[in-house]
Amino acid sequence: MRILRVRTFLIYILFVFGTLSSVAQEPGDTLLLAQTSDTLQLASLTDTLPLPAPKKKLSLIRRVIRDFDRLDNRYIEPQHYVFAAMLQATRNYDVYTLRSSGNNRQSMTFAPDQDFRVGPYAGWKWIFLGYTFSLNNLDMHSGKHEFDLSIYSSQIGVDLFYRRTGSDYKIRSASLRSGQDFSALEDQSFDGLKAGITGFNIYYIFNHGKFSYPAAFAQSTIQKISCGSWLAGFGYMHNSIELDHERLQQLVDLHMGAQTVPLDSGLMFKRIKYVDFSLSGGYAYNWVFARNWLLGMSAQLAVAHKRSTSQMANNNKKDRFSFSNLNIDGIGRMGIVYNNMRWYAGASAIVHSYNYHKLRFSTNNTFGSFNLYVGCNFGLKKKYRKKEL
Repeated sequence: MRILRVRTFLIYILFVFGTLSSVAQEPGDTLLLAQTSDTLQLASLTDTLPLPAPKKKLSLIRRVIRDFDRLDNRYIEPQHYVFAAMLQATRNYDVYTLRSSGNNRQSMTFAPDQDFRVGPYAGWKWIFLGYTFSLNNLDMHSGKHEFDLSIYSSQIGVDLFYRRTGSDYKIRSASLRSGQDFSALEDQSFDGLKAGITGFNIYYIFNHGKFSYPAAFAQSTIQKISCGSWLAGFGYMHNSIELDHERLQQLVDLHMGAQTVPLDSGLMFKRIKYVDFSLSGGYAYNWVFARNWLLGMSAQLAVAHKRSTSQMANNNKKDRFSFSNLNIDGIGRMGIVYNNMRWYAGASAIVHSYNYHKLRFSTNNTFGSFNLYVGCNFGLKKKYRKKEL
């Protein structure tokens, strides 16, 4: 009799516990406790209630794309619109400095007149394309071709560039002999220098959830709280330089008269080609100094490994050379932008600096662009339509 009471009491406790569990658990996980004459049965409600339809798994490609733009909404406001239109004015600059080494050091700096371009751009989601027309030189056969493309996502940035200079360089400065004045050569046109650059830089943004590169340079997001991030990447570049040193000597003789100076043998080359592989690192910071206003800055230094071959003036095999060495290159960016998500306007500057050294010769090439722009976004995304109604 005592055993029966204990058993009945246990059954009662289990019954109460089962009833409470049926209230506390989710429908798909709820346990139903049923009493029979001698035993207790546990049965899952999933046997009697229909299960919710399983969620469809995202494809690998869609998951990767979403991860590229995964943001912390406390720091970054994502883009609300699908389409964008923009008008941009661009001023390009390109400077080459050639130097000889050794006891008789000489240097000359060449640069064309700055090119001013203007044109429209249009964007759809990640794709943003446009074309600018030169207002300085409308000649389509000038021999100058430029293509610069920067892609900014929250995690990865990419710079692509293809440049073929024309023959419109001018001598900006010259130092061919210590203590002598060479100002007579300044701003003299020289069409014997041609250069070509093809390459790319790709870099990873570590603090991509809170720091937004697109907010400063692509206007596709808004940085709400000031934040920075370390950067790391790699790059490749193919560079070629052609110099008509005989014509350059004639130009020096013409303008220096009796004070003319012969060019050093280090500057008497016909063609130089080199390939550049680099590893880079740097830091970027977005300063939100007022509502919808942003000042963005970044700097990257790259350790570059260069391999090159050149052809000297006399074209003898003993004067052909190949070498491998390390140089320090740099990339800098700065941008200021106002963006209220519908309208935006701002300015940005991007500068690339590449160095090349060998025993008798070295060069530095600095090129970049300064941009002014104004644009608007339209085509509100579905998930933001209800919020604005």
